[in-house]
Amino acid sequence: MKTTLLYRLGHLSARHPVRALLGCLGALVVLLAVSTTFGGETQENWDVTGVPSQHGVELLREHQPGVGDAFSRVVVHSGDGALTGAETADLRTRLEAMPHVVSVSEPRLSDDRDTAVITVGYDVPVTHKDLMGNDKPLNEAVADARAAGLTVEMNGAVPETAAAPVEGYAEIIGVVLALLIMVLAFGSVVAAGLPIVSAIVGVVATSAGVTLLAAAMKVSPNAPMVASMVGLGVGIDYALLVVNRHVENLRDGHIVVESAARSVATAGRSAVIAATTVLVSLMGLRLAGLPTYSSFGFATAIAVVAMLAATLVVVPALCALAGKRLSPRKERKTDAAPVAATETFIGRWAAAVGRRPLVAALLAVIVMVTLAAPAVAMRTWPSDASAQSSELTTRRAYDLLAEEFGPGANAEVLIVTENTGPGKADPAAVASALDRISYEHGVVSVSPLMPSPDKAIGVAQVTIAYGPSAEQTGDVLAAIRDQLPDGAVLTGETAYYNDISDMLAVRLWVVIGFVVAASVILLTIVFRSVIIPVKAAIMNLLSVAAAYGVITAVFQWGWGSSLLGVDQPVAVSSWVPILIFAILFGLSMDYEVFLLSRIREEWLATGDPRGSVISGLAKTGRVITVAAAVMVAVFLSFSTETDIMLKMAGLGMAVAVFLDATVVRMVLVPATMSLLGRYNWWLPAWLDRILPTIDLEAAEEDPDASPELVPTAV
Repeated sequence: MKTTLLYRLGHLSARHPVRALLGCLGALVVLLAVSTTFGGETQENWDVTGVPSQHGVELLREHQPGVGDAFSRVVVHSGDGALTGAETADLRTRLEAMPHVVSVSEPRLSDDRDTAVITVGYDVPVTHKDLMGNDKPLNEAVADARAAGLTVEMNGAVPETAAAPVEGYAEIIGVVLALLIMVLAFGSVVAAGLPIVSAIVGVVATSAGVTLLAAAMKVSPNAPMVASMVGLGVGIDYALLVVNRHVENLRDGHIVVESAARSVATAGRSAVIAATTVLVSLMGLRLAGLPTYSSFGFATAIAVVAMLAATLVVVPALCALAGKRLSPRKERKTDAAPVAATETFIGRWAAAVGRRPLVAALLAVIVMVTLAAPAVAMRTWPSDASAQSSELTTRRAYDLLAEEFGPGANAEVLIVTENTGPGKADPAAVASALDRISYEHGVVSVSPLMPSPDKAIGVAQVTIAYGPSAEQTGDVLAAIRDQLPDGAVLTGETAYYNDISDMLAVRLWVVIGFVVAASVILLTIVFRSVIIPVKAAIMNLLSVAAAYGVITAVFQWGWGSSLLGVDQPVAVSSWVPILIFAILFGLSMDYEVFLLSRIREEWLATGDPRGSVISGLAKTGRVITVAAAVMVAVFLSFSTETDIMLKMAGLGMAVAVFLDATVVRMVLVPATMSLLGRYNWWLPAWLDRILPTIDLEAAEEDPDASPELVPTAV
C-alpha cells in the first residue's frame, strides 16, 4: 500500500541519520550566512492610522520640529537645595549636541526649585535606528551632572525603548528546567535531551528567519523574544510527542527505523495539524490593526515552522541514532513487560472521570469560571514607565516628576489646531473651547495657543491631574475632546496611548471571532465532527479567560505581584490580551489535537466511545502532562525578564497552559466526551461530502522498508 509523505520523510531520516543531520546543519549554516548578509535590525512601528491622535502627530511632525517625533524628558534633582542656572545651562548645552536633537526646552522648575525637567525633541521618530534602544548619547550628556552630585533620571519615548532590555537569560532558564522535567518524567537522559536538541536547532533557524524578516518589514524588538518563548514550548512539545510514540513502537516490537518512520507518520502528523492551528491563530494578529502585532505574528510563525521542520527531520534521525537508549533504563535492564496504559494512574483517572462525568465536568467549569472572574474588571493601558521596575531610570524619573510636579506631569496632552487649509479651525471657537476645557474636572491648566514656526498650526499644552494610566484619565480626555471644535485635535503621548487602548479593546473581539471560526473549521475538517471543534473552542476560551483573570488579579489587584518583581498594582498592558489570545488559542489546540488524534484512532479501531476516551487519554495523558510542564517552565522563565509586558505574557501563558493540560484535558475533555458518547463524532452527511479529507490515522508499513535493526550511518 502506498505510504504517506510523512512516513517516507521519517523513514529516510531514520535510515540515513547522519546524512539527515549533516543536511540540517548545512541548511542552518546557509540560512545563518544569508541572514547575516541580507538581514535587518529590529525596529518598532507604532504609527496607527485611523485613531484621532495620529492626525495630530502628523501635523506636529510636519510643522513643529522636535514635538511630533521622538522625545526624552531629563529630570534633574538636587538634594542640597535649589538648582543653579549654571547647572541646568551646562546640561542643556550637552543635550543640544546630541545627534538628531532639534529642540531642548527651558528648564521647568518645581515650586521649591530643587527639581527641573528638560524636554528634548528629535527630528526623527523613536523607531529610527539611531534612537531605538539607544540611550548612550543621553547617558553621556548627563554624565557630568551626575558626577557633580545631581540626581539625573530620564524617561520619555527614547529612554523607555532602552530601559528594560531583554537579557536573554529566560531562554537558558527555560531549557534547563525543561531538561530536568523530562529527565525526571522519562527516566532517560537521552530521551530528555533529544527534544532539547531539536528545539535548539529550531531556535537557531528562528533567529536567522526573524533577522531576514526584519529586512522586509519593521519587526518589534520584543518579537524575537516572544517567538523564542513560543518556539521553545511548541518545539519541545512536538519532539516529545514523536519520541513518546517512537518508544511505544519499540515496545510493540518494531525495528528502530520502522518505529521512527511510524512515529513521524502518526505523532508527526498530529504535530503538523497542531502547528497549522497555531499558524492560523497567529494570522489573527494582523486583524489587531497595529503593525507591531503583524511583526509578532510573522516572527512567531517562523518559530513554529522551524520547530515543526526540526521535529520531522531531526527527531527521527536522532531516534535512530539513540536506538533502544530512549527507553527508561529500568525497562532496558529487565524483560518485564511495561504496564498497560489503562492500568497506569492516568488510565485509572480517565476511567474514574468516565464513571462520574457530569460531576467532574461541573467541578472543572466552576474552577475555570472562578479563575476567570477577575477578568471582568480588567483595565488595560499600554505599558508606560509607571509599570516598570523601580530599578530603571524611567521609573525613577516618573516618580520624581509625580512627586515634584504632580502626577499629570507624566501625561503629555496637546491640543493642535489647523490654521490654514480646508481643515482650518475657527479662532474664536478654539479660544472658547480652551477656556471651557480649563474648567473641566481633572484639568489643572491649559497653556496659551502657541503658533508653529510656519504659523500653519497652533499648539496648546493641557496639564491634567492624573497619571497617564490612571482610571480617570480616559474620562478627562473624552471630556476635552467633546469641547474641541472642527479643525482642532487632541494628541500627545497620553492621548495616543488612550486611543490605542480603546482601539485594541474593540479589535480584541475581531481577533477572537476570526481565530475561533478558523480553528473550528480546521478541526471540523480534521476530526470529521461538528461537536468536537465547537467544544474545543469553548474549552480553549475558558483557558484564555482564566489566564486573563489571573493576570488581572496579580498585576492589577497586586495579588502576589511582588514575587515577580512588581512593586505596585498596574493596569494590564494593552498589548497583552490580543497577543496571548492568538498564541494561547493555538497552543491549546495543540493538546486538543494530540489527545483527540489518539482517541479517534481508538474509536475507529474499537467503535467503543467510552473505552476510546479512556484509552486515548491513558496513552497520551503522560506525554501531554510532561509537555505542558515543560511549556509552563519555559513561559514562567520569561516572567523573570525586566520588561512588564514579558512578565504578563509569560505568566498568562503559563497559567493557561497549566489549566489546559490539567483541568481541561484531564477532566473536561474526557467528562464531556463520555457524556456525549457516539455524538462526539457526528457529522452531517452533506457536510462530510464537501469537506476535504485529512487522514490522521496511522500509516501502513512501507513494504520496501528494510528489516535491518540499525540505521545506515551514512
